[in-house]
Amino acid sequence: MDETEFWELIDGSREAAEGDPEEQADLLVERLLGCDPEVVLDFARHFESRYNRAYRWDLWGAAWVLLDGASDDAFDFFRCWLIGQGREVFEGALHDPDSLAELLDDFDEEVDGDGEELGYAADEAYEQLTGTVAPDLGIPAAPAEPEGTPVDFEDDGALSQRYPKLWDRFRE
Repeated sequence: MDETEFWELIDGSREAAEGDPEEQADLLVERLLGCDPEVVLDFARHFESRYNRAYRWDLWGAAWVLLDGASDDAFDFFRCWLIGQGREVFEGALHDPDSLAELLDDFDEEVDGDGEELGYAADEAYEQLTGTVAPDLGIPAAPAEPEGTPVDFEDDGALSQRYPKLWDRFRE
């Protein structure tokens, strides 16, 4: 599976799920069940490498603003959700986290921002296909700490300056 095929699976499942991350995860599992186990592992590698790339302080700050707070787990699930939004949103957020204010059509805190199940889709499909747990993917592990400069999540003034578009749209 190449990068284009990866994003096509992500986009197709998101569109079919009408943006619901849990439904999207179920659809991804269904679609991956139609693939060879090695293709499922390729999908998992693509997903995991992007998940690791998104382990950054600046994105965590954006998640904090969007979600009105984001614990370690919440940020993990946010990164899965961010991948589930597709290539344009994901890459745009990596380039400029504040651009999420423009990249997201709407944002419902009850549904959006939590893509935990998306993170398990490839593992679930692989296990159903093979009856075994997916092997190590052979990609570099995520860094121990987020990349970049730490963000003071408790300083509303600093957050509003660092993420002015997100702050204006989602916090005021």
